[in-house]
Amino acid sequence: MQTVFGIDFGTTNSALSIYRDGKVEIADIDAFNGNASLMRSVLYFNEDEEIFTGQEAIDNYVSDGAAGRFMQSIKNFLPNRSFEGTEVFGKKYLIEDLVAIILKKIKAQGEAWVGSPVDSVVLGRPVVFSEDPEKDALAQSRLEKAARKAGFRNIFFQFEPVAAALSYEESLPAGAEKLVLIGDFGGGTSDFTVIRVKGGAFGRSDRRSDVLSLGGVYTAGDKFDSQIMWEKIAKYFGRGVKYKGMGKDEEFDIPHSIIYTLCQWHRIPLLRARKTREQIRLIKNAATDRKAIENLEHLIGDNFGFFLFRCIEKAKCELSQADLTEVVFRERDLSITEAVSREEFETMNAGNVARIAGCIDEVVANSGITHGGIDTVFLTGGTSRIPFIRRLFEERFGADKLENRNAFTSVVHGLGASVPLFT
Repeated sequence: MQTVFGIDFGTTNSALSIYRDGKVEIADIDAFNGNASLMRSVLYFNEDEEIFTGQEAIDNYVSDGAAGRFMQSIKNFLPNRSFEGTEVFGKKYLIEDLVAIILKKIKAQGEAWVGSPVDSVVLGRPVVFSEDPEKDALAQSRLEKAARKAGFRNIFFQFEPVAAALSYEESLPAGAEKLVLIGDFGGGTSDFTVIRVKGGAFGRSDRRSDVLSLGGVYTAGDKFDSQIMWEKIAKYFGRGVKYKGMGKDEEFDIPHSIIYTLCQWHRIPLLRARKTREQIRLIKNAATDRKAIENLEHLIGDNFGFFLFRCIEKAKCELSQADLTEVVFRERDLSITEAVSREEFETMNAGNVARIAGCIDEVVANSGITHGGIDTVFLTGGTSRIPFIRRLFEERFGADKLENRNAFTSVVHGLGASVPLFT
């Protein structure tokens, strides 16, 4: 059988598996990363018109003093009709072009790994790119176009939690059967599947009849970062600041759209639009806290949103082990040291967790199986390690049923395992 790639193009990280000779292996795709099997899904265009991906993009962005154009969380824009593309140093890039740059880099690394060209790929996709069916279809169409631009001819799609289930299945002894709930937590979406897995049955039949239910919600790791930004950090950049309208004594709040965009790290570059920056300049001149609006201008103009959110993400991860941590950030004359407790983090994300919990219960109900009828809960993705996410599953299924391993490669391994279902 021909060699086929499995690519998990993620909001935060991407990974590659290779199916050949009936076996699946994970390939190294980023020599600059401490974990070479993962590549950050980022792009950096420098002023010399060079384009970098992954950790090399981050390293060059930092060494260049945040000059040039840095892009992250590109996957989140796939279902966005209003975002068709962007202009970088006078050149227009469609969103498919941006994704294709990353996929082409992964493809080249994979081909170097196997020593031959590969033109077939199984791409992972979340259960929901968007809860709007038309936007969901648009996102998959764009991803397929990007794969073709990257040089793939035969393109197949597999739901990411189903891929994780196929990966888990390989650990079962031959003949063993289980009803498993898969929880796949990415940067942009949280997806769930109830599936019947069979030890020794890997890749030997069409598995659609084994998938009892699928569901997902557009709430995941990035939302938790955004919540910390909204509740604890945005005040340093204008949240809560008032300003007087031109020629009026009445005070107004900073437009919600500006603060909302500020709190989503992949959308901060949208604030660079000339009209928005002029609006912010006028607000600054009439603001009750001019310094906060200046901080906002510097954040936009100096491109340090990525570094700020990296500090926020670090604090979030620390709260999985500690009861208290700090978001520490220094830039220009801005010095932020903001304490965040695990209790605060859980309280500020209560709404996000409620949406995830509702989705879990709906997927289980749609499967026709009771919570007690689930044999194993297999969790994957970095967010699955957050204590209050684990508690959702422990409360519903019991701690003894939870399994959490290969958090970052289960999906991509399963995409490789999916190859016999398509070829």
